[in-house]
Amino acid sequence: MNGFSTEEEGRSGHDQICCLLEDGERCRQPAGNASYSKRIEKTVQQRRLKLNIDQNAHHIYICDFHKNMIHNMRVRRKRKGSDADADGDDDPDQPEVDFLQMPVNTLRRYKRHYKLQTRPGLNKSQLAEMVARHFKTIPVYEKEALTFFIYMAKNYKSRFDSKHLEMVSS
Repeated sequence: MNGFSTEEEGRSGHDQICCLLEDGERCRQPAGNASYSKRIEKTVQQRRLKLNIDQNAHHIYICDFHKNMIHNMRVRRKRKGSDADADGDDDPDQPEVDFLQMPVNTLRRYKRHYKLQTRPGLNKSQLAEMVARHFKTIPVYEKEALTFFIYMAKNYKSRFDSKHLEMVSS
């Protein structure tokens, strides 16, 4: 005997399927490395998502689809006194930046550049959430930013311009 009680539990981690039930039906997506923790369970309950853990699953790993869905629900949460509309939607003119798509080293450089105080050992999603919160607080003066951009574009050649000119003249 190998010590495993079921075939699914005996598989390697990347062969398992998501442990969640959505509307009572088991998800068939492959499980990722995210687990269904108490914190995620609390988010699911607060947001009234129709997700439950399958009691027949002998692991707590969820697929990337559900991980992203739950994470997006956490990120949308607004604090009291925020500038969001009454219905909770973000400003449609303000583009949303998905910091989870950035490499961890970029997030760490951002944190270091702005001297953000964090506890040690943050994982990528926690770091991305912290960077996103800070990023939203940076004031942008559009008129000044556009004026400066146009001035720089007219008066200074960038390294990209010189490479482009070399390729065109060849």
